[in-house]
Amino acid sequence: MKKHDIKLKTKVKRLLTNPLTMREIISRLGTPNQERAQIRRRIRALVETGDIVRIKGNRYGLPGKMNLVTGVVQGHRDGFGFVIPDDPAQSDVFLNARNFDEAMHGDRVVCRVETTKRDGRREGRVIRVLERANRTVAGMFERARQGGFVVPFERRMVRDIHIPPGETMDTADGTAVVVEITSYPSKTRHPQGKVIEILGDTDDPKVEIKIAMARFHLRSEFPSSVLSEARAVTKPPDKGKRAWSGKRADFRDRRIVTIDGETAKDFDDAVEVEKLAGGRWRLGVHIADVSHYVIENSALDREALKRAVSVYFPGTVIPMLPFELSNDICSLNPKVDRLTLSCVMIFDRKGELVKRDITESVIRTVERMTYTDVAAILEKKDDKTMRRYHDLVEDFRNMETLAAILRKRRQKNGAIDFDLPEPLITLDMTGRPENIIRAERNVAHRIIEEFMLAANQAVAERLMKAGVPAIFRVHDKPDPVKIEDFKEFVATLGYRFTTNDRITAKDMQKILGEAAGRPEEKLVTHVLLRSMKQARYSPENIGHFALAFDNYTHFTSPIRRYPDLIVHRLIKDIIRRKNRKDYWAELTPAICESCSVAERKAEEAERDIIKLKQTQYMAGRIGDVFDGIISGVTAFGFFVEITEPAVEGLVHITSIHDDYYVYSEQEHTLTGERTNRRFRLGDKVRIKVTNVSEPRRQIDFEWIPEKKNRSIDQTGSLKPQKHRRKQSSETKGKQRIKRKKR
Repeated sequence: MKKHDIKLKTKVKRLLTNPLTMREIISRLGTPNQERAQIRRRIRALVETGDIVRIKGNRYGLPGKMNLVTGVVQGHRDGFGFVIPDDPAQSDVFLNARNFDEAMHGDRVVCRVETTKRDGRREGRVIRVLERANRTVAGMFERARQGGFVVPFERRMVRDIHIPPGETMDTADGTAVVVEITSYPSKTRHPQGKVIEILGDTDDPKVEIKIAMARFHLRSEFPSSVLSEARAVTKPPDKGKRAWSGKRADFRDRRIVTIDGETAKDFDDAVEVEKLAGGRWRLGVHIADVSHYVIENSALDREALKRAVSVYFPGTVIPMLPFELSNDICSLNPKVDRLTLSCVMIFDRKGELVKRDITESVIRTVERMTYTDVAAILEKKDDKTMRRYHDLVEDFRNMETLAAILRKRRQKNGAIDFDLPEPLITLDMTGRPENIIRAERNVAHRIIEEFMLAANQAVAERLMKAGVPAIFRVHDKPDPVKIEDFKEFVATLGYRFTTNDRITAKDMQKILGEAAGRPEEKLVTHVLLRSMKQARYSPENIGHFALAFDNYTHFTSPIRRYPDLIVHRLIKDIIRRKNRKDYWAELTPAICESCSVAERKAEEAERDIIKLKQTQYMAGRIGDVFDGIISGVTAFGFFVEITEPAVEGLVHITSIHDDYYVYSEQEHTLTGERTNRRFRLGDKVRIKVTNVSEPRRQIDFEWIPEKKNRSIDQTGSLKPQKHRRKQSSETKGKQRIKRKKR
């Protein structure tokens, strides 16, 4: 939105203390006659964006004052859905299947709140679609007598798309396609469209990635203009030209290393630690100077903004920047000169920041380290690895010490740490899942995590001190209703908050600390995590609740996150004393919104592919028996998480035949009416894999009662029933003989 439109929006909102006609608005604005036509158009544009709404009598008002909510529709495969408000402070609005009007999943709408429950939950109806999210849809083509239908892969789109004769591109039945919607749905008819791209066979792993990209509207190939710019800038710093002479700090003589995973190819960050006199520490965090190569408003820059993030799938990545930059000139590859933006921090013995210096720099890393090798040195004391990196062993020990100090200080301030390892999927040569394990988080991961948090916090504080418009990484306080639910739940486990007033992150960290090492630790962590809101980008610094930081931003990953690239430009403006406050005030709100949306879309796509690979892997394990932990409880059953392979599946309540079960939302339990048997979040259970659905990304389990658990052999297979009876009889006989001997 342009700057003058932002000003107009502010003025109009101030005027609308009650609904006004267009004439009344223009009159109160004092608009000259010759400008009124233009102002009318701009006010109507505010209606299109949902900032104001038009009601009966051609009057205009503020949505929040008339029980109206603007937001995005989030559908559910069972037909109902929610409106997620634009204002993160508002709670979601439930939509039953009849109240979608003409909206589809992902659309931005105006919703009327019709009822509010005692617990604050709201129900409503869509009254207007403001913006369509899906011009194209990926799905499975099904031929019919008159053309065909496309069943969307996005299961939250519950209506199939009708394809008229002549618009099918002669697509074979059961083929994955992309359709362009030519007519959106109404209450009485399906949406209509035409096939514009044939993706191929859904069993092909390469097609799976194409489907994910089409389904989540991810950008695939880079435009030729972008690639041309990338090739033009991929020249290393030239000593003869002295690209950094007089401008950059020269840190090439320092022992700086990168620490990443074995398969990483784009190295954003490099680190160094030095122990100083008086118990002080010097931490250098050096970040790839992507902004030196990606010029503002260039084709590269515009494409990076559209992508906003790199998307990581098992075995492949959809980069934000072309590989010529992300894997080459911008990547902090070992033992070559690279341009960086460095944040050098001095900490006292307790981990308090006493000095920071953010500067343009040039570095030459001495090693490309992996998490595994650093952990082998620090945790396993592996002789071979320690000999190989003998010059750096003491540096890594210092890193471990400083990271522990910083972590202790964060925890003391109330930071909430959710240490939940992600599934790591190994693919075979054809792209099929070969193994799924929990990704290891070792001491090296924790070192890098602490150092990046420290740098991000230091940069955010510098931005605040400068008083410039900026991009912050913020995390809102949890919804009070969800916090009350959490308090009630942990109370059933014997945990108490020290105060009934405002709950802080420190209070929550205390509960997690008390639960650590206990059987219910994972249970408490899961429930707390689900009570939290999602972190996002914002031009307004409201702090980061979970980290317990007043100031926080993203600075350390400009190769794969666009907000970090913008933060680099902001920092450079400060370093160079360049005043562009008005410029950034105009740009940062739209960038924050765009990048937050792109981030959520990327996370959805990554989760979807992981679920697909998990279902593919478990399709070959039907009938196998595993031990697991209940990771979620609902009215229709409970989810079970297995450690190896790292997958989650559902035990549907209809598959438990020994009783009728009652669901308690507050206690996260299912309890038998007759047996009083209880299934609770965090409980250990034994299950058998009974069914797998790749399209639904669902794995079905059957719960095995305890009495049957004893008849499962070490291979995980159920022993024949006849053999079990015989063995049971013999065992009882032996027990009787032993009693007589005693």
